[in-house]
Amino acid sequence: MSLERTIIAQWAAELGFADIGITDVDLSDHEDHVRAWLAAGFAGDMGYLNRNVDKRLHPELLEPETCRVITARMDYLAPDTQPLEVLEDSSKAYVSRYALGRDYHKVLRRRLAKLAERIDDALPGHRYRAFTDSAPVLEKALGEKSGLGWMGKHTLLLNEHAGSWFFLGEIYTNAPLGVDTDLVEDACGKCNACITVCPTAAIVSPGKLDARRCISYLTIEHQGSIPEALRAPMGNRIYGCDDCQLYCPWNREPTYTREDDFAPRHGLEQAALLDLFAMSETEFLAMTEGSAIRRISYQQWQRNLAVALGNGKPSTEVIEALEQRLPKACEMVAEHISWALERLSSA
Repeated sequence: MSLERTIIAQWAAELGFADIGITDVDLSDHEDHVRAWLAAGFAGDMGYLNRNVDKRLHPELLEPETCRVITARMDYLAPDTQPLEVLEDSSKAYVSRYALGRDYHKVLRRRLAKLAERIDDALPGHRYRAFTDSAPVLEKALGEKSGLGWMGKHTLLLNEHAGSWFFLGEIYTNAPLGVDTDLVEDACGKCNACITVCPTAAIVSPGKLDARRCISYLTIEHQGSIPEALRAPMGNRIYGCDDCQLYCPWNREPTYTREDDFAPRHGLEQAALLDLFAMSETEFLAMTEGSAIRRISYQQWQRNLAVALGNGKPSTEVIEALEQRLPKACEMVAEHISWALERLSSA
C-alpha cells in the first residue's frame, strides 16, 4: 500500500503545519561543514552538539531502519509585537519573538505525534518517531533537502513565501514514502543584510555562525559571565536575538501565525526592563511556566537584565534598582550589575 504525499500534506495542514517535505537520510553533503564547524570551536559551551555527531549526520543511527524523514514547518510570528519599536526603546526588554508564547517543543511535538498516528493508521506496520529540537537531528539540513527552503547566510532556513519565522519538526520513519526531489535554489544573491546588522558580528562569513558571539547563545545557552566586549552590543536583548531575521528582505512581508499558543503571554512583547528585573525567582518561575524561557535560570535572567539596564539611559530609578539587588546577587550576577552601574555612572 502506498500513501500519497498530498494526503500527508493535507493532514499536516489540518494540524496547523504550513508545509511539509519528505526526504531520504543521506546528509553526506553537510558532513564536512558540520565537522569543521565543531572543530573550530564555534559551538562554545554547547557540548551536546559535539555528542552523537554520527547520529546527527546519519538519521538511521539515531532511529534504526529509518529511511525517510518527513519535515514540517509551522509559522510562529505573532502579529503586532512591534519588534523594531521595542529594540529602539532602551527601557523595554526584547525577547526573541519565538519565545513570547507557549513552548514550541510542546506544541509541535504533540501535533507531529498526531500526524504520525494518522500515517500509521493508513500505512501500518512501520516505525514513526517525532522530533522537535529535542534530539541529535540536523533539522535545517533535512528541511533544505526536503525542499522546505534554502539555508540563508545567517544559517537559518529561508522559504520564499514565509521568510524564516517558522519552527521545524521531523518524523523519522522506515516507511518507504516517495521523496521530494525539487530542491529550492539559494535566493540570497548578493544580499549581506544579516551579516551587516548582526550586533556582535557573529556571522563570520556566509553560512558560518560563531555561536560564541551570537546574542541568542550568550543570553540562553551560555551560563557564565558574558564577555565584557559583547555586553554593550547586546542592547536591550534579554532572551535571544532576531536582528538577522528582522532585516532580511525575505521577511519584509512576514506570514503571521494563526496559532493561539504562540500569542504573547504576560505582556512580554512590551515588558519594561525594570519590571522584569524586580521579579523574584518565584515570580520568574511562575511567569515562565510552559514557556521556552524556562531554558534559562533565574540567575541568567538577572544577568541578562542587568546588562540591558546598563545599556539603557541612566536614571535614579534604574541605579537604585541595581544597587538594591547587588548585595543579594550571586557572584556572576553581581559582576554584571557592577558593570551596569559603572557604565551608567560614566554615561
